Amino acid sequence: MLATDTQTAAAPHAAHGKRVKMKATEVEVYYSEKRALNKINLDVREHEVTALIGPSGCGKSTFLRTMNRMNDVIDGCRMAGKILLDQQDIYDPNIDVVQLRARVGMVFQKPNPFPKSIYDNVAYGPRIHGLVRSREETDAVVQKSLERAGLWKEVKDRLHEGGTSLSGGQQQRLCIARAIAVDPEVILMDEPCSALDPIATAKIEELIDELRTNYTIVIVTHSMQQAARVSQRTAFFHLGDLVEVGDTAQIFTNPNDERTQGYITGRFG
Repeated sequence: MLATDTQTAAAPHAAHGKRVKMKATEVEVYYSEKRALNKINLDVREHEVTALIGPSGCGKSTFLRTMNRMNDVIDGCRMAGKILLDQQDIYDPNIDVVQLRARVGMVFQKPNPFPKSIYDNVAYGPRIHGLVRSREETDAVVQKSLERAGLWKEVKDRLHEGGTSLSGGQQQRLCIARAIAVDPEVILMDEPCSALDPIATAKIEELIDELRTNYTIVIVTHSMQQAARVSQRTAFFHLGDLVEVGDTAQIFTNPNDERTQGYITGRFG
């Protein structure tokens, strides 16, 4: 049956009814002549956490960086294929990359607050994107973002202290508050807990679960336990290939590929 114009224009839906927020098709990434990713096809569903797992150097972080064009800043890096955000090709020459990165925010492995106050760390993005017009609006965005990041109660009396004065876990939650202050649609997280202690990690994991109500999240993690705890979908990468993707419970209990089984059971990795 031919699709009607309405069907064609509508956002794609996965079989279970969840909307596909980002879609990667035949994505390849090269660093000079070395191929780092080989024809990756992956749908990222709206309001879910998608975990990317696999051994070191398998392409997880490289793929994550294609989703908001962070690879653009790496000399000798080139990309082929297509990545759609709400059916719009993010590599279209007419795309404003600054606006793209406001829609697709990123939280890095190591907490990296700006050398500014806690308040100014969160207010920076809304100011440069013209999202706030007054001090009152800025105050409201800062408070809301810190509340969503689970940090407001801890810092509300310290807003003008430096962001780097916070503990590591608090700094990472500040970076999450900074990312969500510009009201993104997707949040990319590149091993956000790898530098944190178990208590801080547990807080970030709780936060991730709360944030997916409002955001679509993609997380790279070396911890399979973390992937199992926080994600609804898991994608297993190996040597630049996307070996398998599926519901997290299925990937961890009944994977289809023996390479996935081998990684999950610790036979390699």
